[in-house]
Amino acid sequence: MKFLNLLVFSCAFLIAWGVQAAPKPEFYELRIYTFNSVAQQERTEAYLQNALLPALHRLGNLRVGIFKPIETDSAFGKKLYVLIPHKTLAAFESTEQVLVKDKTYRDSGKDYLDAAHTNPPYARIQTILLKAFAGMPLAAKPDLKTPAAERVYELRSYEGHTEKIYRNKVEMFNGGDEIGLFKRLGFNAVFYGEVISGNNMPNLMYLTTFENKAARDAHWKAFVDDAQWKSLSAMPEYKNNVSKIEIFFLRPTTYSDL
Repeated sequence: MKFLNLLVFSCAFLIAWGVQAAPKPEFYELRIYTFNSVAQQERTEAYLQNALLPALHRLGNLRVGIFKPIETDSAFGKKLYVLIPHKTLAAFESTEQVLVKDKTYRDSGKDYLDAAHTNPPYARIQTILLKAFAGMPLAAKPDLKTPAAERVYELRSYEGHTEKIYRNKVEMFNGGDEIGLFKRLGFNAVFYGEVISGNNMPNLMYLTTFENKAARDAHWKAFVDDAQWKSLSAMPEYKNNVSKIEIFFLRPTTYSDL
């Protein structure tokens, strides 16, 4: 009984002082649109900017990212990346059902939503579902001052040889505080996530952001030279925990939230 009373008192004390539980990791829907023509991309962008984004804003989702490959990438004009955070898996599942009941959304997105089979607004959509890392449970808006046209966003995918080895790399970010290292060096991360459904599993993905290409290169040089990274990467328990790295350089659209 004394223990129970103490527990109740402790909870009441924490609540009274405004101490809240840590937020639960959210989920990320990463859509990758592929286009066969400039016209397809323009139609999809019109839908995203004028229909989907305002509709998600009406639902309270104000951290939607929309990105294009940088101009020198062979995928420029052929792909578009859309990042949509969801508080829960249930929210991810129900969002489409909610949107179809939104008349403003349906009217604004009619050209895309009601496209004929002879004139689709895209070639394919790949959807990757991720769960945020415990070390950064919520997506963050980067603190950048340069125009969107100058910014460089770096999306990385780290694949593991096996599920166990992949989880070791996730632990390196969380328990090994690789996330903290990125934060200290000012990488302006948008998210870190475990892929729970995708084409390259087992893998994790994360997105860091920079004022421009020169800032990106300087930050990575500082990372490689940092004593904390040298110590962390030398630990035997974290050796050989990545089998393949893919890097995608992106820019935010002018209407992106992130």
